[in-house]
Amino acid sequence: MFRVGPAGNADSFYAQGHTASLEAPAWLHALGLTAYEYSFGHGVALREETALALRAEAEKYGISVSVHAPYYINFSNPAPEKRAASLDYVLRSAQRARWLGGNRVVVHTGAQQKYSREEALARCREGLLEALEILEQNGLNDIRLCPETMGRPGQIGDLEEVLYLCRADERLIPCIDFAHLHALSQGALNDRAAFARVLDQAENALGWERARRMHIHFSAIEFTQKGEKRHRTFAEEAFGPRFCHLAPELVQRDYAPVIICESRGTQAEDAVKMLAMLETAKTQNN
Repeated sequence: MFRVGPAGNADSFYAQGHTASLEAPAWLHALGLTAYEYSFGHGVALREETALALRAEAEKYGISVSVHAPYYINFSNPAPEKRAASLDYVLRSAQRARWLGGNRVVVHTGAQQKYSREEALARCREGLLEALEILEQNGLNDIRLCPETMGRPGQIGDLEEVLYLCRADERLIPCIDFAHLHALSQGALNDRAAFARVLDQAENALGWERARRMHIHFSAIEFTQKGEKRHRTFAEEAFGPRFCHLAPELVQRDYAPVIICESRGTQAEDAVKMLAMLETAKTQNN
């Protein structure tokens, strides 16, 4: 079963007169979507009362909720107070994921900064394991952290690194952002075989069962030699990657991921398009 939906609220959600995320589950259900990612990218401020109300609506309409932890997390930062803040961001995001009825928290693990690549990666691994320990101490051991593949060379989070991080504990599920991988590779995800190689690598590293439950971010993306520049929409056909290459691979491999669309402003409409491509792939696979 595929869970497909947007990251946050699309421009059309507000254009149609909606003003609060509390209205999102019913709106998404009407579109045939079944997932929704709530972002704490710029800070964790959601109150419990509001989260529980949103959870009730999500459960009523069959919407699976995940959250994105703040972008400020950086486990490789050498300053102890910065590391402590990163751990607190994860804890607060996880608590709100629980309130929202979700169990997945997407995290950016860090940047290379002054360290060697190996040292920075090791610090990120230690940070994730410490975060899991803190979650367990706070009764949140059912929450799954999802280290995300990143779109710039200076960030920790190419595909191999994310899979390495996830091998540290079964509670870590990879968030494979295919737009970021496309930007990092300077446009290499341009056919089905390229996507198959990514999935093969995930399966080889984590096994089929954990790979099939991966968290996916998808959109088209604009990039430069320095990597990711900005997310784009499916309608902007000059930009890749294209979901039509990934959909048949997911179906053929019997994957059951959560797929979050991060298109720039059209994330709900493009999520509907992704769902249609998956349905087409199912028909062709039978």
